Amino acid sequence: MAEIIYLNGQLVPRSKAKLSPFDHGFLYGYGLFETMRAYNGYIFRLDSHLTRLHCSAESIGLTHSLLTTDEGKQSLKAACVATMEANELRNARIRLTVSAGEGDMTPDPGTCSSPTILITAQNLAPLTPEKYETGFKAAVSFLRRNSQSPLSRLKSTCYMENILARTAARAAGCDEAIFLNEQGYLAEGSSTNIFLMSNGELITPCFESGVLPGITRDAVLKIARTSNIKATERWVQLNELIEAQEAFVTNSILELMPLVSVEGRPIGTGKPGKLTGDLLFSYRKLVDETLR
Repeated sequence: MAEIIYLNGQLVPRSKAKLSPFDHGFLYGYGLFETMRAYNGYIFRLDSHLTRLHCSAESIGLTHSLLTTDEGKQSLKAACVATMEANELRNARIRLTVSAGEGDMTPDPGTCSSPTILITAQNLAPLTPEKYETGFKAAVSFLRRNSQSPLSRLKSTCYMENILARTAARAAGCDEAIFLNEQGYLAEGSSTNIFLMSNGELITPCFESGVLPGITRDAVLKIARTSNIKATERWVQLNELIEAQEAFVTNSILELMPLVSVEGRPIGTGKPGKLTGDLLFSYRKLVDETLR
């Protein structure tokens, strides 16, 4: 558990951290967050996470200079590193949360004078190699991702749908929930992007499907294309996932996790596929090369 946190420009003990009861992130979910992974003291793709945060902040009207300028980006970058180091962590899960800040009781962001910036870090114990050898099972959520909503492309603190979907999936004995969009097309997992392999082609749902532009998703697409693997972003039917030769899900903490079944139906052989293993190896190699 993080003992030192960063809150609005200062590193403070967790026991002394205070947030306003009128913070619009708490009252109305008007906020954004980024979850990052540190390897041996290095926060992987930190610049990419902060770039996504800045773009998202502009899109929802959080225009404070700390969130929308290069100087602000550098300040947040230093704050993330400082939070990790203050907790004496090397391999860590780091969360940067930004809200509109303190305002009136009514849902009016115009009453918020400055954003709340909160950074927490805790030790990360990765899932075991055995879990990557068995893979994830997934259930299709009863909830639908709205591809027409700008929230589908933001890592927003409005996270209730994701929590409800994952809770239901775990109650059904699964590891992850899968969202379809309002048109019935494959979107994403409750905290992951989805990839499948079919007829020698790597396929992932396009952003227009209602998909978060994942940092790991982007890295995997670049690795695949550099390796001369045909990689396509498009609208995807659920049956394509179920009938795929193999599949996997991605996020910054999991990296690439094999997906072996959906709704109790095996994907491919029901075991992690070769391409998934090759891409995971290449991703970890990329991490290692970045650390040098």
